[in-house]
Amino acid sequence: MTFFKRFLTTLVCMGLLTACNAQKDAHGEDNQARLERSQIPAISVQLWSVNHTLKKDFKGTLEAISAMGFDAVEFAGDFGPYHNDPQGLKRYLDALGLEVSGAHVKMRDLTDDKFEQTVAFYQQLGSPMMIVPSDKRAEQAETIESFVAELNKVTIKMRAKGMRFGFHNHDRELVPYKNSTYWDYIAANTPEDFVLQLDVGWAEYAGKDPVAYINRYPNRTITTHFKAKYPATVTNKKPLIGQDVTNWPAVIYANVKSGGTQWLVLEQEEYPDGLTQLEAVQVSKQGLDDVIAQLTN
Repeated sequence: MTFFKRFLTTLVCMGLLTACNAQKDAHGEDNQARLERSQIPAISVQLWSVNHTLKKDFKGTLEAISAMGFDAVEFAGDFGPYHNDPQGLKRYLDALGLEVSGAHVKMRDLTDDKFEQTVAFYQQLGSPMMIVPSDKRAEQAETIESFVAELNKVTIKMRAKGMRFGFHNHDRELVPYKNSTYWDYIAANTPEDFVLQLDVGWAEYAGKDPVAYINRYPNRTITTHFKAKYPATVTNKKPLIGQDVTNWPAVIYANVKSGGTQWLVLEQEEYPDGLTQLEAVQVSKQGLDDVIAQLTN
């Protein structure tokens, strides 16, 4: 609890939150679309954002995340003292008012010999879906077809368990392949209930329009990674939501109107200005809250 108190004290002292300006589009114009607050998907955080902090103080970190106002967490393999106790972890999360929006799970944990054990763990944890975070086979012409066949096989098995299954992009899947990209190939060759977890930051980094990708595959962006990222050629911006280059109101509008999105999952992988992991997450969360307020007022 000492860590938690120190964290809150730090937030009170920080002047950084006031630097989160109202989000505007690339041309400096306010986004014209408006939504009702009830239409905004729930907000989760990918726990990889605080991976080092989580290892030092698992419970204190989750308490801090709860205090920030997140609705849920997305796991990335670290369960602290609950690594063999998913039901205990769920009870702890319930006590903090946190749901589980999903989990990043490697394909090696979904092979036939491990599938039942893996699914049972996440079902007890209350996770509605599992997302493969990356796989080298998804980035290579020699292996992409067999990899997609394996994704489809697991999708069928997950469907029978009442869980969703999907894949998460980096910039590496957004390079040309067969007149489109590896990401487009995955989308075109998986069933409609296969989740395309678009990472907005990596799409920006790859020079792609995240809104176009959400609209291209209706009702498949069930969960979206909200990450502030951009090419190295961009200057005078910061990898913090509200201080970056992404037209976040347009992304959220597409999520609601086209994506079938249930979860906006904030992910922070860069920590500018000497910010700690939790401080950077807090700044981006405040930036996202500001965007949502702008979009719904």
